[in-house]
Amino acid sequence: MSVHSSYKGRFAPSPSGALHFGSLVAALGSYLQARSQQGQWLVRIEDIDPPREVPGASTTILRQLEHYGLHWDGEVWYQSTRHQAYLAALDDLRRRGLSYCCRCTRSRIQQLGGFYDGHCRSLRLPPEQAAIRLRQIRPVYRFHDRLRGSIEVCPQLADEDFIIRRRDGLFAYNLAVVVDDAAQGVTEIVRGADLIEPTVRQMALYQQLGYNVPGYVHLPLAMAATGGKLSKQNHAPELPLDDPRPVLAAALRFLNQPEPQGWRDITTGSMVESAIANWSLEAVPFSPSLDKDNLPAHSQRSRGEL
Repeated sequence: MSVHSSYKGRFAPSPSGALHFGSLVAALGSYLQARSQQGQWLVRIEDIDPPREVPGASTTILRQLEHYGLHWDGEVWYQSTRHQAYLAALDDLRRRGLSYCCRCTRSRIQQLGGFYDGHCRSLRLPPEQAAIRLRQIRPVYRFHDRLRGSIEVCPQLADEDFIIRRRDGLFAYNLAVVVDDAAQGVTEIVRGADLIEPTVRQMALYQQLGYNVPGYVHLPLAMAATGGKLSKQNHAPELPLDDPRPVLAAALRFLNQPEPQGWRDITTGSMVESAIANWSLEAVPFSPSLDKDNLPAHSQRSRGEL
């Protein structure tokens, strides 16, 4: 096994609720990918959207990660403490003519078919009651995913001048994640396949800010029995804080990784160490298995219970 001491991965949950089985799949995949290459694994709490945050969720998330044997390197970063860095990035883009203010409504954009048409690009609007958009000059139409190979997106998505600061003054996810991944020196991002579309926007923003673009791996999404993905918005049951080993075993099966032999009789730490030693990114499926035996019992519920 080759050594990549400069490897840095990360897990960056939002505190909109506790972690669920789908969150564990993403965290475990990124953790095993980093540790299998003797790399660092960072944790960042993406708390830049206060209206969506659940009090105490950040503490719960960290407790869950530790309970499941996923121990991070260094200090946890909180995006709520990073506003000056985001403002500096916005100022840099503004000074270079790479952003502009926009007052278009969501309803107008929906009437256009869902993609913004650059209406405010030349209007020189003041920042009051306006969003800030990136002036897209480095669109990314395709990228290489280490698991899925070449991925292409529709040109309208790649060409769009997307929002980097919201009308309400909150920083947009795409801006904050790019600034923080660059500042932390993240070399590869392993996350769920629901974030494939934002990837091309983030890659474009990396380039326009002059940052190195990391590598990407998009893991399959854990699905509910009815077909929708497990998510906090769908009230997916949170990870239990009792014996973590059966749920870890289910997550490994989901990722098509071998279960550690005799895992019922070893510690959680030994189970994770075995998973690191046997990790194979190539074995991970593109899509989730629909076999209910691959999911822990608490995830096999109807949408109404999720």
